[in-house]
Formats: sequence, structure tokens, C-alpha cells
Amino acid sequence: MSVVAVPFDRLDARRAYDVWRLRQSVFVVEQACPYPDLDGRDTEPGTRHVLLDDDGLLGYARVLDDGEVWRIGRVVLAPEARGRGLADPLMQAALAACPGRDVVLDAQSPLAGWYSTLGFEVDGPEFVEDGIPHLPMRRRAGPPLG
Repeated sequence: MSVVAVPFDRLDARRAYDVWRLRQSVFVVEQACPYPDLDGRDTEPGTRHVLLDDDGLLGYARVLDDGEVWRIGRVVLAPEARGRGLADPLMQAALAACPGRDVVLDAQSPLAGWYSTLGFEVDGPEFVEDGIPHLPMRRRAGPPLG
């Protein structure tokens, strides 16, 4: 199993297709949230694509350079990868791609407790996006975990 964080230019066509297919199958189809997934940010120079691979893409997260903070989003595991503890190494790799600044994310509210184990704290009121309650969370810049 491998976990890597790479810029868009290091994704070959097959890997990019796998990423977009996983995001679509979970966020758009499984969670029934039609949204503009291809938002133009995947190709930005500061974006990193975090890939969890084991003979196929099992997990993904996107790290965006938002200037004063890093933003982690599109955190997803394939259905067959869930419940196996694989979200932890995925997020560890995403955090490793976020040096020297606070990291923010919008957590689906039921996952806020898990994100808190990674050093995130709720940083604002709950809001609903695409029919799903979310909480803004922040992890203050500091030494790496683990």
C-alpha cells in the first residue's frame, strides 16, 4: 500500500480518471449531492492530490493552497476501503503536504470527532451543504503528528 501527495502534472491520464471516478461515485452518486466537482482547482500549481493506492485507488484527498491557510477537501475512501483504518494514513499524508500554516477543512458533522483526533478543532457554526451538515474545522500550525 502506498500514499503519495503529488501535483496535477504528476497524475497520468489513468490516475486522473480514477480520482474523478472515485469522487463522483461517492460524493455525487452515493451521497446524492450533484455539485461542480471539476471546479478548476485540481490543476492549480499549489494543489496536491493525495492518493491511497493498493492495486487500485482506495482513497483520495485534495490539498489546496489558499494563501494564509491550507485547505483539505474531497476526502474520500472507496466503499471497500472503509472500516480498515485507512483514513488515518490518508490524512497523515495530506497533513504532511501542509507545512508551516494552519489547515482548514469542512467536516461532515458526524466525522468531527475523528478529525479532532488529528488535531482539528471546530472553528465556526454548523452549516448545511448539499443537504449534509458540516462543521468548519482548523488545525493550528505546529509540529507534524506521529
